[in-house]
Order: sequence, then C-alpha cells, then structure tokens
Amino acid sequence: MNKQIVLASRALSFAIAAAVSLSSTPAAAQSTTGSIFGQVPLAGGESILIKSTTGISREVPVDSRGRYVASELPLGTYTVSFLRNGQVVDSRDDIGLRVGSGTEVSFENAAAKNLGAVNVSANTAPLIDVTSVDSRTVITASELAKLPLGRSAEAIALLAPGVTNNSGGYTGPSGQSLVTFGGSSASENAYYINGFNTTETQRGLGGLTLPYGAIEQQEIYTGGYSAQYGRSDGGVINMVGKRGSNDWHFGGQVLWEPEFARADASNTYYTNGLPASPIAGSLYDPNSRNRQWTTTYDAYIGGPLIKDKLFLFLAGEVSKQDGSTVNGVSSAQPYVNYRESLPKWYGKLDWNITDSNILELTGASNKKNTSGSIYSYNFTTLTRGAFINAADNTKTGGDLYSAKFTSYITDSLTLSALYGKMRLDNYDVPGNYDSSLTYLTDIQNQNPALNGGTPIGNGQVTQSLYNPNRHNTSNNLRLDLTYQLGAHTLSAGIDNQNARAIDQGSQTSGPGYYWGYGYTTTPTVALIPNLGVGAPANYPNGAAGYYAVQYIDSSIASVRSAQRAQYVEDKWQVTDRWLLSLGLRNDQFTDYNADGQAYIRQNRPQWAPRLGFSWDVNGDASFKVYGNAGRYYLGLPLNPALNAAGAYVATQQYFTYSGIAADGTPTGLVPFSNAVSPNNTYGVLPDPKTVTAQNIKPEYQDEFILGLSKAIDDHWVYGAKLTQRILRSGIDDYCDVGAIENKAAALGYDVNSTNSCYLINPGRANTFTVVDTSGAYRSVSLSNAEMGFPPLIRKYYALETFLEHPFDGHWYGKIDYVFSRSYGDTEGQLRSDIQQTAASTSIDWDFPALMSNSNGAQSNDHTHQIKLFGYYQITSEWQVSGNVSLVSGNPRNCLGFYGPNQTDPVGYGSYYHWCGGQPSPPGTYRLPWNKQLDVGASYRPSFAAGKLGFSLNVFNLFNSQAILNAYPYYQISPGTPDPLYGSAVVRQQPRFVRLSATYDY
Repeated sequence: MNKQIVLASRALSFAIAAAVSLSSTPAAAQSTTGSIFGQVPLAGGESILIKSTTGISREVPVDSRGRYVASELPLGTYTVSFLRNGQVVDSRDDIGLRVGSGTEVSFENAAAKNLGAVNVSANTAPLIDVTSVDSRTVITASELAKLPLGRSAEAIALLAPGVTNNSGGYTGPSGQSLVTFGGSSASENAYYINGFNTTETQRGLGGLTLPYGAIEQQEIYTGGYSAQYGRSDGGVINMVGKRGSNDWHFGGQVLWEPEFARADASNTYYTNGLPASPIAGSLYDPNSRNRQWTTTYDAYIGGPLIKDKLFLFLAGEVSKQDGSTVNGVSSAQPYVNYRESLPKWYGKLDWNITDSNILELTGASNKKNTSGSIYSYNFTTLTRGAFINAADNTKTGGDLYSAKFTSYITDSLTLSALYGKMRLDNYDVPGNYDSSLTYLTDIQNQNPALNGGTPIGNGQVTQSLYNPNRHNTSNNLRLDLTYQLGAHTLSAGIDNQNARAIDQGSQTSGPGYYWGYGYTTTPTVALIPNLGVGAPANYPNGAAGYYAVQYIDSSIASVRSAQRAQYVEDKWQVTDRWLLSLGLRNDQFTDYNADGQAYIRQNRPQWAPRLGFSWDVNGDASFKVYGNAGRYYLGLPLNPALNAAGAYVATQQYFTYSGIAADGTPTGLVPFSNAVSPNNTYGVLPDPKTVTAQNIKPEYQDEFILGLSKAIDDHWVYGAKLTQRILRSGIDDYCDVGAIENKAAALGYDVNSTNSCYLINPGRANTFTVVDTSGAYRSVSLSNAEMGFPPLIRKYYALETFLEHPFDGHWYGKIDYVFSRSYGDTEGQLRSDIQQTAASTSIDWDFPALMSNSNGAQSNDHTHQIKLFGYYQITSEWQVSGNVSLVSGNPRNCLGFYGPNQTDPVGYGSYYHWCGGQPSPPGTYRLPWNKQLDVGASYRPSFAAGKLGFSLNVFNLFNSQAILNAYPYYQISPGTPDPLYGSAVVRQQPRFVRLSATYDY
C-alpha cells in the first residue's frame, strides 16, 4: 500500500480524538468560509502553517494540549504544515474546505520523529463530520458536473431530504420553480450569495441566484442553523461562488435542449360538466401543442492579476428559449409565440491586502427578459389563427454588489464586515396596448342565446397595467466578531437589512374596469345577500341565471421595511467527544406604509435561542449522535403594506344584461348591486395606528431535531433523524370589520371603520385600535371565540433515514427515505392550493366561515419521499449518473360554497372548505405520486487530456406527468358546478433531453 495512505490510516483514530476544545469551530450557516483544526504531538516550539493556492498564509499556535484551529478561512485548497521551531516536520497537501464546516488535519507521533516532511496528498477527513450540530447538505462544483440536475439553485436543493417542489406553481425572480422545506410555505426560505441575503423582499418568493457554472459550493440547510442567521422558518439556500487562484483557468460550455426530443404535455379537459358556451367540447387546454427549445452558452475565466495578492474570476451565461404556448379556450391570449433571454453573470475580486486582511468584492446578475406575439387559435382544428397583438415585454430578476472585509486581528480574534445592495426589477409593459378595448374574462359563461353559442371576445390581452419603474431594492449589513478562548469559540454580531418596494401594484386596463361573465343554475337565490347582491331573476333579463360583473382594481405604492438583529454564540468543546453550541438571537422588525409611517413595530426583545450538541460516541468519528432545538423568527414581507396597510381599490358590481356587443362587452345592463367589496377596499389609506392588532407578535416557529450517523466501514455511512416543527405564531389579515364595530358598539364606542382588513395573530385573542366619531383612539378586544376562529395550528414531524457510499474513485451513491406529516389549519404565509401570492395576507383568517373545516393535511404535505442519486466512473473517459425521486402526492382540495345549503356568507365565492354541501377538510383527497428518473452519461476523451467533455442528460425518462396542483373550486355559483374542478393546474414537466459540450483549460 502507498506509504502516504498507510500514514493517513494510522493517523486517523488519533486525529479524530483531537476534536476537542480548540478544534471544532466550523463556520456558521450562510457563511462563505470553513475552518481547519487538528491535533499535533507536543515536544516544544510547535505551530501550524496554513497556505492556500491563492497565497493566503497564516501561522497559528498550538495550545498546551496539542490542539490548533484556524477559522474563517476562505474556501479553496490549502497546504497545512506542522512546524517545530520554524522547520517543517510534516505536511498535508490538497486540503479542500467545505463551506460552514471544520476540516480535520492532524499529525501523528511517528511523523514527529522525522524532521523531513512527509507529504500526504489526500484529505484524510473522516466520513462523518462530528463538528456540526445542524442539518444540511453541501453540493460541490465537482458533484454538480456529474449529476443530472436542472440548472437552478432549487433543482440542487431537491437533493436534500425533506425538500420538495412547491405545490402552488410559485416561481422566483428569474422564473425558477421554488421549493418547500419541512412543510413550510415556499415564501419562508432564505437565499444567500457569498454571505449576502438575496431573498426577494416583497413576498419572499425565491431570491437572486448564481449562474450554474459559477457555483463553487451550495449549502442546503433543512434545520438547526446558527444564531448568526435567521429570517427563515423553512430552509436556507446558501451559494458560494468560485474565485480565482494563482493559475489561470478558462473554459466554456454549450447546452442544447432540442424541441424534437421533448415529449408532448398532457391536455387539460373539463372534468365536471361543460360551461354554458363551450368552445371545443370537453377540451379546455391543448397543452400537447406547446413547443419549446433552449440553447445555453456560458464561459468563465479566472486567475491572478497579481500573484498571491489579487485574483479575478468572471463567469457569464445566457440562455435563449423559444417556443409557443396554447392557453385555455377562454384565455384572452389563446396562442403565444414567445422568446426568452436569461442573461447571467458573476464576478469576484479577492485581494489579500496582507496575510491578516482580506477584501472580497462580488457582483452577480440573473435576469429574465420575455417578449412575443399573440395569435387567435382554432381549438377545434388545433391550428393557429391571425395575429392579435404583441405580448407584454417583461424584465425580471436583477443585480447585486457586495463587499466583505475579513481581518485576523490576532491568532484568536477575527473580525468580518459585509455590506451589499440588490435590485430586483418587475418591468412589465404591454407590447401594443389599445386603451379603447375592455378586458374580458370567463366568456365561456356568456348567455348562449345572445352569442349564437360561440363566446364573443376582443383583442384586449392586457388585464392590468404596471408602472415601468416597478422594482424592489434591499441592502444588508453584517458585522461579526469571533474570539477563541480556550475551549470556547465566542461570536457576536449584528445582521441588519433594509428593503423597499418601489411603485409596486397595478391598475385595471382599458376604461379602468374589466368584465367577467357569470352563470347560476339557481337564479332566484340571492348571490351574496350580506353584500346586497341579490338574485338575478329579480331583475330584467336575469331569469335564465346569466349575469356580468364589473371589476375595478387599483393599487400602486412605494413602501419599505427595516429589520435588525443581534446575536451571541458559544461553540464549546466540553470534552474530546462532546460539543455544545449555545446561541441567542434577537430580531426586530419595522414596516412602513406608502406615506412613510410605521404601521407595525416589533422592537421588543424577540429572543431566539439556538441550542445544539454533537456527541462523538466512539471518539473516532465513526458514530455521531446530535441534536438541536431552536426558535426561528420570520419578518413580515413588504406585501401587507400594499394591501392591508395600503389604499387599494378592489370592487365588483353585478349586472344583468340583454345583449353582447361585437367587442364582447355586455349591453342592456341592469345593476343588481352597488360596487361592493367583501374586504372594504375602497381606496382609503388606513390610519397606521389602527392597521395591526396591539402587541402583535412576529411569525415564529420552534424546531427540535435528534439524529445519528454511523459508519459501517470505510465505504458506507447510514443515519436517521427525527424532526418536529411547531408554528407558534403567524401573521395574517382579518377582514370581519363588522365584528369589530359591533364589539365597539357594545363597549359604548361609535365607530365607523375605513380599514379594509386588520393584521392579527390568528388563532388567539387580539386587541384592535379603532377611531371613534370624535377622533379618539379606542381599544377593542376580541377573544378568539368572539372572532370565531380555531387555534392556529401548523405542525410538521418527520423521520429521515439514509444510506450513503462516499466517492471512492469509482462510484458515489446516496438513498434517503423521509416519512413526514405537515398538518393544521394554515400552510403559513401562502395558500398553495389556490396559488395565492399575497404573502401574510392570504384568504385564511379573513372571516370565520373560511376557516370552517380547515384543519387537515396542508398543501405541502408529502407522507413519503424517496430519493436516490449517484454516479459511476466506468472508465477514465466514461461516466454515468442517475437521480431518482419518488414523492407521494400532496392534498387535492375541494372548495365550494358554505354549509349544507351552499351559501356565500362573506362574498368570497367557492372558497369554503365545503364540497357539494359536505365538509371538506384539507387532505380529504390526494393527488398521485410524483415519480421521476433523470439519467446522464458523459464522455471525456483521453486525447484531450480530460479538458473536453460531452454529455447527454434525459430528464423524466419515463415521461411521468403527475398532477402537482388540481383546480380546487367545485362550483361557480351556489348549486352550479365548475366544469374545471379537479383538472390539472400544475403538472410535472414532460420528458426532455439536454446535450452539452464543455471545454476547460
């Protein structure tokens, strides 16, 4: 056996025992660094010299027990040398760091007897990291190059146990499909690039991410992370970008996803009867006629501008996607030819000012630009028709710039400071907008006696208009101080973030309103009696049950928030086998309305303790037991400032009609209601003192983890983990203004509220501030029973098991199984089953009737998850890989009108947890399993010295197209079935193929 390997093996058991007081200080979650620690034999005059390929050099002392640690090291490759009296005794080369982890590098007694250096080129780290107390998965650039994965941060995150695709079809700033962690909503995650928080601040939907080829490592945290970080009760995606070294490298890649190799998507059909005026019989959306092809080009270059001092890395990528989409038969945009461009770039400068001071500058951009043309479509012959209009021009995504300074003030004291800014655009401007036309919706519900049996529409394809300046900005300041004190690694710091939403919101196109058509089979029954919407049959031309609704929507404003946090933490190596992590974080949140007035201040101490332990059972890193308990606070997104705390308009007025004009608008109108709003949204900016319940608490969650990992031998590791998450508090809007006014009247106050909705802590008593007719502020308290609500419940528990075979030069494989439940009466900030994006102002908790029968399995509940992925090096030239995901279906909800009599007590329509007059709690029905197999093969010919590579990836090999989200609305009016109930809203992507060629020099 090779002498170096023998030495490494003999050193292993002794080296692992060095995980003691000064050794295990891994960097925290969302960091950009790692650490190196170990044990050396003592004879006097010992020290450790650590030098990177970028010229960073640090000499650290060895303590009286022979232990050393070097923390806050930038990711890279290092040589670690054991010095005695300044001379090299032994060294280890090619030591690679993993982000947020400690890497063990120890030296044995035998090496001390030989003053000539013994070089061991391999990293001899054990299979199990006994220095961590959290739950995470780290994927490196090397692994990304081997596995068949979608080219997004979220596709990488799906490798982690307990992470699933979101069930609501939500997407991020550049169109990437989002994921959920541990049953939480898709808006409750945090994103980081090189330590900077890139989470989208208006709704929390995703964040800015790196170009795929610029990713050095990606951490996926599923629980238990450090007190240094917060603002997430779902999961964390932390991306660390590549950096230059002392050698110049460059390369490029071309990827092609051809149209001919993409399978047809499944069509959507009416599943619950037919509408009044069907266009193509039972066909609703011929998805099989959709077409798409994508070409991607990327390139990179990195190297030294000044050797050992200044380094550059640049990467650029652009994807061009062309295609055509056929939308549903009632869409105002039936056939769209589209063009998408997704330009991305990343740049990093690293300046080793001295061995003790490092400056890192990062720039990144990830954008999506779309345009296209809209055509008519013959749904009977499935052929494209005449040109209608240009599609909207959109620009989303954005840019970030950050700077991080690290100073190793002494061998024991390290200071780091990070500041960055980000801008995310929401540009959306119509192609050729015609303001003279009125937008129409639900034309399939037109009276067939007035349209000849064929719905009449027009060329207006724009429903809402947006300010071209619409965008979000944020900045993030972090200061962190770390001090090594004997057995303790002490940290303290601040984490501050400011966010703005600029000119967000929209207004209705055309004349300032749009028309929707409705139909009821019970025309003699009042539609919404509590809002004064009567029975169509009581008005001219309403006897057949056909009516029209005029909608007016307007909400454009600029708002902001300020989030502050402080933390202290102690990583304490109690003994050589026991590590404790003791942390405490304090968060504060303030949000401001369109006039710059604070409407919510959560500045009282909001303590978030984080407690964790790691037990190296055998003392040789072969068996680890670990646990974690923590509290996680989530700041309010900017969204509520635009609705509950904003001056927006959203009204509906109901009419009967006697005719339909050539442009599809109703004529002969007779109103049978005033302009009404279930939420009192008439455009009045509420007094900021009245918007929120008094002493409102932030959303927060408690989490408990207990797990183990055990090495079977040098080639296999297995483990298990138990997780429980309990949502203790949430924030949502409460719109039963009448209940507050009635209680105020009972207290002797004369109140006439102009608020649309109030922000509350659902499921508990709330005290409201109201203004009486004299202008005085009054307090009105409602118990949870008076509000008519159940207690707030969201609980998640999971058992995770895994078996892993680390890469041994031939193959790597891992299989995970997760059994879990996510249940209660709230999903969290979102409602995925109805695809609602109004984070923290969902339809839940608006009125008590909406929460009837609400307790059950929530939208992101998947009882079983099985994941298997890996790769096999057949020869030095050929490699194959695979990625299997088997996930049981999430709930398929049925929402109808309220109660056995199928009424609409609050004017929300078919949104109650009742189905055909029967209670219908979430989870009553289930969607099918989501099964997917992705495979890949790559070839690197020996004649090109491994620099040239070709690959073939096939995604969803067996073309499974399971429904991920089903249309939940059972009725369009009381007693009138909705023809789309149960049909697919979101499906698995059809099978597609990716071909690529890569060159690296």
